[in-house]
Amino acid sequence: MKTKITAFVNQKGGVGKTTTTVNLGAYLADAGKKVLLIDFDPQGNLSSNVGIADVEKGIYELLAGQADANECVYETPVDNLFVCPTDINLAGGAVELISVDDREFVLKEAMDEWRGVYDYIFIDCPPALGVLTINALTAADEVIVPLQCEYFALEGLSQLLDTIEMVRNTTNPKLTFPRILFTMYDSRTLLSRDVVDNLNQNYPDRLFKTIIPRNVKLAEAPSHGVPINLYDSLCLGAKSYENLAKEYMNDGK
Repeated sequence: MKTKITAFVNQKGGVGKTTTTVNLGAYLADAGKKVLLIDFDPQGNLSSNVGIADVEKGIYELLAGQADANECVYETPVDNLFVCPTDINLAGGAVELISVDDREFVLKEAMDEWRGVYDYIFIDCPPALGVLTINALTAADEVIVPLQCEYFALEGLSQLLDTIEMVRNTTNPKLTFPRILFTMYDSRTLLSRDVVDNLNQNYPDRLFKTIIPRNVKLAEAPSHGVPINLYDSLCLGAKSYENLAKEYMNDGK
C-alpha cells in the first residue's frame, strides 16, 4: 500500500481547514479507505471534532520521543478513520523545534511507521507559516488549500504559494503544486462569485470542481464531536463533502 500524505494549509484561520480535513477524511473512510488524521494545530480543534477531549499521548509526544507512533493513534466514531491528536503542548513543541538540527524533517521522520499502514494521512496545519507548517509541507506529497470565498483570502494566497515553492526548492522537491478548494461559498453574494471567477482564470487546472457552501450543520457538527456524515448526512454540507471525496478519489486514479 502506498500512503498518500496531504497537508491542509492556509495561514488564515477560520477558512474551513479543519472542517475539510475531518470531513473529507470521514467520507474517504466511509468509502473503505484507511485514513489517519494528524492534528498539527496546537488549538486541537481537529481532535475535539472527532471526540478526543483528553490527550495522553499525541503528536507532541511522538515528536519529543516520549511515545511510539502506534501509541499516539486513536479510533474515532467513524470506522477506518483514526486520529493522532494534539493539545496546547504542541505550541511549546514548535519553540523546541527551532533549536533542533534538520528541524524541517522531524515530522517526516516521525511518520515513518505509518507509511504503508494507511491509504491516506491528512495533516491539519496551524493558521501560520511557521516551523510546524514547514514540517508538514516537508512530509507531504501534496497540499490542499481551503480558501474562503472573500477578498482577503486572495491577498494571502500569493504568500502561501511562495512558501510552498520555497519548500519545493529546499526540503521537498516532490511536493506537487497545491490544489485549491473553495469553502464557505455563498451564491447570493457577488464577492463569492468574483473570487471563484478570479481563480478560475488564474489557476484553472488547480481547482476542485466541488465547492463547499456555507452551511449551519457543518458549523454545528464539531460541538458534537463527530464529522458531518454522522451528524447530518442529508444536509447540503454533507453532500458537498461526499462529492469532494468522490472527486478526490477519482483524481487519484
